Amino acid sequence: MLTAAENELLCLVEGEAPMGQLMRRHWVPAVLSDQIAEPDSRPVRVQLFGEKLVAFRNSNGEVGLLGEFCPHRKASLAFGRNEQCGLRCLYHGWKFDTEGNVVDMPSEPSGSALPEKAKHVSYPTREAGGFVWTYMGPPEMMPAFETPPWAPNPTTRVAIAKVELPCNWAQIMEGQIDSAHSSSLHSSDMRPAKGEATAKGDHWVRPSTDKNPRIQVQLTNYGMRYAAIRRPIMNATTHDYVRITTYVAPFVALIPPNSSYNVASVIVPRNDTSSYFHFIAWANEDKVGIGTDEWRKFCVLAVGEDVDAQFRPIKRNAENDYLQDRELMKSGNFTGIVGIPNQDIAMWESMGPIADRTQERLGASDIAIVQFRRLMIEAVRKFQEMEQVIGCMEPHVPQAKLCSYQGVVEKSVPWRTLGASVEEVGLLAGLEEDETEREMARAAI
Repeated sequence: MLTAAENELLCLVEGEAPMGQLMRRHWVPAVLSDQIAEPDSRPVRVQLFGEKLVAFRNSNGEVGLLGEFCPHRKASLAFGRNEQCGLRCLYHGWKFDTEGNVVDMPSEPSGSALPEKAKHVSYPTREAGGFVWTYMGPPEMMPAFETPPWAPNPTTRVAIAKVELPCNWAQIMEGQIDSAHSSSLHSSDMRPAKGEATAKGDHWVRPSTDKNPRIQVQLTNYGMRYAAIRRPIMNATTHDYVRITTYVAPFVALIPPNSSYNVASVIVPRNDTSSYFHFIAWANEDKVGIGTDEWRKFCVLAVGEDVDAQFRPIKRNAENDYLQDRELMKSGNFTGIVGIPNQDIAMWESMGPIADRTQERLGASDIAIVQFRRLMIEAVRKFQEMEQVIGCMEPHVPQAKLCSYQGVVEKSVPWRTLGASVEEVGLLAGLEEDETEREMARAAI
């Protein structure tokens, strides 16, 4: 468990909160590219770390991310006219380019010095992997932009489901780093079967019935990797079924793949008590992949049916118990809630806007959760004391080289090398082990 002060340090992101300030030193996945797909299309409201913004694509296809409220009289630019390479406020016609410069001010006399003084809040943007990214920290600390792990090359096919949730980022991320829950919560959608882990039309299969995985953690300077080791259905005396999750601090978890596509999740804080959750399926030439519409249907997060155009739930929520079907449960479905993400969402939201970690009772299956908390609390403290930013220090492994892993392997195979690139193996070999797993076990139990 955490103290109340530690829980606040982990969770709070608004204003000068240390975690939010640390996150601002990273490139932030701010909005889906297809939310502003067309030049001069409708601006989109975005909120990051409690700061209200508006994203738009100008006539030349360039993306701007500006403060939502016009610096003149604070009217919302989300209502603005997106025209001729700028966003024009409806109230008095002030017009801004993607860098926040005032390029027209019809309400002021010609020759006024006000345009130079009225430069608006703006943040730099990049596009990759289906997202518009932004950097919101001090310009002098801006890291080089990197291709994300789920888009390692230009031909990677990416499908993203998105939903806005009324709970803190950390409890969502902990759900992505908790392999043990999948054997219970998702048992009707992740079914045991002989062979390899495979994506079927309406469910996944994996080669194990083991609900009690052994959790082992490997620290890295970008976050951590951990293995959930289970007994396989076949050759259990000589082999292990290993699922490796990679946490790339602070926003990304790379989930163990299946034979059809790789899986990732991206969690971005809107404010202290709400978040954007993105569930991603991606594939290179070696996998079949899945289209965006099909993926969102599989996740039961289809736009216009399950979520609205702003990705807010319109069908399942806490008020109607996520349409949980008790008759379906009687017939064998474990949760009575359709869609793997919706099952998770019900758990995350039931913890409250910010989970109270001071009252928990953790066990051996929570070792990775304990390490995530320690990792991020320590990262914030190092940032406060030395301005060190996790994931931005040398030696550095390019994010495009990072991945997750799943497979049945001989017990003698060291899991720490599975799925790791040559660059990462070299880096990890140089990191001190310092009895991390035993320490985690003592802390968890």
